[in-house]
Amino acid sequence: MNRVRKLVIGGAAFALAAIVAANIPLASAQEGTSPAKKPAVRSERMHPGFAAAPLISIALKHKAELNLAGDQVANLEKIKSHYDSQVTPLQGQLAAIEKEIAALMQQSPANLIQVKAKIQEGEKFRSELRYLRMEALENGRAVLSTQQQDQLKSLVRSRHENFRKQTGQPS
Repeated sequence: MNRVRKLVIGGAAFALAAIVAANIPLASAQEGTSPAKKPAVRSERMHPGFAAAPLISIALKHKAELNLAGDQVANLEKIKSHYDSQVTPLQGQLAAIEKEIAALMQQSPANLIQVKAKIQEGEKFRSELRYLRMEALENGRAVLSTQQQDQLKSLVRSRHENFRKQTGQPS
């Protein structure tokens, strides 16, 4: 059991490190600054996964507050189900690749050529997942009026502040 726990934690740490390492050059290139000069600010670009389906789900949960029309609700539900149907198989494939990387790293010595190839394979899935999140977010925005988008932002902001208060984190 302890060995499995180490494997899972090691795989998660490795995946997180790969994501962070991949985003530093990307963020710097987009902003035209070096990573050292970039302020540590959380943004939608740095955490794109939070912005797509969860935002659509939040909008659907608060459809009365947002005054969503029936066709808006139907469109948002369609966007969410389409997103879910596309993302689920990709997430499964990415999880399998992460397991393969973890298994390769358990070998002594690790075959770094195979590890690198698996990382690159995983990045293809990550980029596709990121694009699908952005596509769903943009499609969801197109369904909402500007006023509804502003109301949704306020709802999300208040939920975030309430969560931070509950967990004792500074806002």
